[in-house]
Amino acid sequence: MSNTDLRITHLAENLERGGLERVVVDLALAQAAQGHAVQLICLYNEGQLAKELTSAGIRVTACDKRDGWDWKAIGKIRNLLRSHQSQVLHTHNPVPHYYGVLAAMPLSGLGVVNTRHGMGNAPFHFRRELLYRLAMMRTDAVAMVCEQARKGFVGHGIVPRGKAHVVPNGIRLNAFRLQSMAYRERLLRELGLPGDAFVIGNVARLNPVKDHATLLHSFARVRTDIPNAVLVIVGGGGLYNELLALAKQLGVSEKVHFLGDRDDVKELLPGFDLFVLSSTTEGYSISLVEASASGLPIVATKVGGNPEIVRSGVNGILVTAGDADSLAGAVLQLARDTELRRAFGKAGRAWAEANATLEVMAQRYQALYLGARQATAFRVV
Repeated sequence: MSNTDLRITHLAENLERGGLERVVVDLALAQAAQGHAVQLICLYNEGQLAKELTSAGIRVTACDKRDGWDWKAIGKIRNLLRSHQSQVLHTHNPVPHYYGVLAAMPLSGLGVVNTRHGMGNAPFHFRRELLYRLAMMRTDAVAMVCEQARKGFVGHGIVPRGKAHVVPNGIRLNAFRLQSMAYRERLLRELGLPGDAFVIGNVARLNPVKDHATLLHSFARVRTDIPNAVLVIVGGGGLYNELLALAKQLGVSEKVHFLGDRDDVKELLPGFDLFVLSSTTEGYSISLVEASASGLPIVATKVGGNPEIVRSGVNGILVTAGDADSLAGAVLQLARDTELRRAFGKAGRAWAEANATLEVMAQRYQALYLGARQATAFRVV
């Protein structure tokens, strides 16, 4: 290791498949490739993505936290920090943060950085946020994933202004291929669709904040004008049966394809004609970043950090959350205008190349880590 290399510990709830977890895994892999000594601690279970880290020689340890307060988990985190000789503790979201801060209290020379991956507005838990605010006393820097989130956390007194930074999520851009006929034909074959199908794609967990119900209602409206439209939903979750029943009720179940949890999203995206995200709340959506990287025109709700990714009239259209008519209208506008879809897709890819790479994100975190390390020199343990 050189003088600029660091010993970094990431602490997250788990590594189940999701946007937050994808960012953590990619960041850890990039840091290890740069020569840093990295380990990852999961407060609960490891999760599906852990194998990507262990295959690269990065240690992943699960604390198996029990319900309620768990001092044993705090002790395990502290022992792992000591044995790793960590210089930086990077926690992800509030619960791992205050557990990590308590574990780090007796350790000297340890910079503490936290990332809040969402907007912090739903669901609100008083006890969680109170403990998180108390943990700010032993926190050197907090990264928010978009400017809107930074304003919210600072404005509500959750994060001190001097500790608040913006570090947008980044992806492995070169892993994403542009929309093409080859990928389109592959997707059509898999789903048994005709060559003239207009494929509307969505990648999001099946949970209430993603508001697939509004998406299904809007799709039913789209189908009245575009009979060859199909909707492909990628993501697992507990609302599958409920959403399937709604699709049947709306008379579109045969045209809606629920693909469940997939590990080949990079190959699915370039087969879509259009990407839609109907969330009622978002932080900085990895799904939108990945859709942009694939050169897809986008329709998304105007919530959270979405407007920092989708610039309405440039690489997509933003609509009001929960408004099925507006969502359908935007989809219909793009479905009828091939040239506009192509222009939006090209602009989205250009934006991703300039703003959303993993390398840019890793550089920004490196700067926060170095600042946190400097702050430890003035801290009394």
